[in-house]
Amino acid sequence: MPYLYTLLLVGGLLLAYPAQALPESVDKPLSLQQRGQVVDKLLQERLETLAPQLMRKHDIDMWILVSREYNEDPVLKTMLPSSWLSARRRTILVLSDRGVHDGVDQGVEALAVARYDVGDLFKKAWDPEQQPDQWARLAELVREHNPERIGVNQSADFAQADGLVATDKEELLAALDETYRNRIVSAEPLAVGWLETRIEAELPYYRHAVEIAHALIAEAFSNQVVEPGKTSTTEVEWWLREQVEALDLDVWFPPTVTVQRQGELEGNPRAQVEAILPGDLLHVDFGITYLRLNTDTQQQAYVLRENETEVPEYLSQALADGNQVQNILTNEFKAGRTGNEILLSALAEAREQGLQPSIYSHPIGYYGHGSGPTIGMWDKQAAIEGSGEYPLYDRTAYSIELNTTVTGTEWGQDLMIMLEEDAIFWNGEVDYLNGRQTELHVIRSKE
Repeated sequence: MPYLYTLLLVGGLLLAYPAQALPESVDKPLSLQQRGQVVDKLLQERLETLAPQLMRKHDIDMWILVSREYNEDPVLKTMLPSSWLSARRRTILVLSDRGVHDGVDQGVEALAVARYDVGDLFKKAWDPEQQPDQWARLAELVREHNPERIGVNQSADFAQADGLVATDKEELLAALDETYRNRIVSAEPLAVGWLETRIEAELPYYRHAVEIAHALIAEAFSNQVVEPGKTSTTEVEWWLREQVEALDLDVWFPPTVTVQRQGELEGNPRAQVEAILPGDLLHVDFGITYLRLNTDTQQQAYVLRENETEVPEYLSQALADGNQVQNILTNEFKAGRTGNEILLSALAEAREQGLQPSIYSHPIGYYGHGSGPTIGMWDKQAAIEGSGEYPLYDRTAYSIELNTTVTGTEWGQDLMIMLEEDAIFWNGEVDYLNGRQTELHVIRSKE
């Protein structure tokens, strides 16, 4: 009997959240095998082209990355082949700039001081039978290459560039001669550059990832999923999770669906309810991971009242105000400006236009909350020390995340428009990876 009950329960859940096909206009994700091939191909191109550019830009001759299994340096993790889900034992990757000789760029030499080749790109440079001490072998490689500046991942401002743990640092310093210990520098700008910079070959895949996220949100915010008066915000959240699972994708944070409602929910723009009702203004925060690239999207929907055939004008205007804050912010994107400069200029301009903005945009890419210039925080609309002082570089991606508060409408109380869309800053221009929301999703009170 308990076994039968379990089957019925699971069956009920499956019926409640059936797998939905993406619209025909949206390509399905690649198979897992195809994804692995794409990840490895993109990694190869990044190591061959981007790594030497960044190492020379930041004057680092050798980059040493160290991880132990299940405690991976966030940068090293992005360099593992698709077939590796983690480091193995202690994995040490060494990138050494070979420079330009006779007019030919030699690129970087990619070595693994490990028991194995790390994929096809990092060749094994340690034979434990010949040299049992892994750290001693690393020291030999350093002496052989004789780098002037050795970068290691340490950073006070960027967690993802601070991957060298205390024990590994102690052992690294103990293994190196004093000459080379004195040549160690923080690889912070190199590590951040590697994480934040996108290559052109990645863009079609990134656009596809955002397109999938947008399509799932559009379905979630429709009468195919929401039955006003019955469906809860939690059920919509789990519907999104089920669709992501059905597509063999991942979410990098749990999706949240919330409601603003006139009257009883006044002053709470992020309420969760047992039943979504006509007149509700819905909000979703949703992010997926595809081919190691992350999306982060916030959009809104309106549930028509029984006597309504379209979204009230004041709500459409509120969304337009949110779009205007987006325009103001992205107009401030200029290469070389810091996150703080962009933030403060955008806030000043938006307020000058009579808007009530809050801006908290962030880099995105290998990580949802990525490394790069911080452009405000939701709880601090002022200059941010450290990461806010980092400059904007070309070929970097951002979640344009913000809200604007709208008052004095037929709503009868303050309402908040919360938006987030992914964009690439490329050749000095901001380009949304799959457009942005300019109209509210509409859910009808009755079908």
